[in-house]
Amino acid sequence: MRKPARSLPDTNTIIHYLVKDDVTLYAKAKSFFDKVKEGSEKAVILESVIAECVYVLTKIYRVPKIKASNSLIDILHYKGIANDNQKELIHALTLFSEKGIDIVDCILCAKAVGSGDNLFSFDEELNKVARQL
Repeated sequence: MRKPARSLPDTNTIIHYLVKDDVTLYAKAKSFFDKVKEGSEKAVILESVIAECVYVLTKIYRVPKIKASNSLIDILHYKGIANDNQKELIHALTLFSEKGIDIVDCILCAKAVGSGDNLFSFDEELNKVARQL
């Protein structure tokens, strides 16, 4: 038996949903995410999309880190989010808002903690954060 289809929203869909910078695209994104929020639509948000969203929100739209992180965390809590790594991504976004390190480094830390794997890096700031976890 085949699994029910899940959607993979891209960065633009999430950005238009959060920033509301284009009325037409926002309406389409909102319709989609309303279904994900209530659970009638299943979606998986890839790590690469989360990283790109953080970049676009903070660098292009100048959204403060905490607001960008919280907005993405809110989406990851929607009922229809079907990510296997949902908790890791939420942890990574929390680290991003608190620690001042790059989102990709935060994802690495969260994955290491979640899996029990060791982080291997020459970046002393990253190693310091990882040791604190």
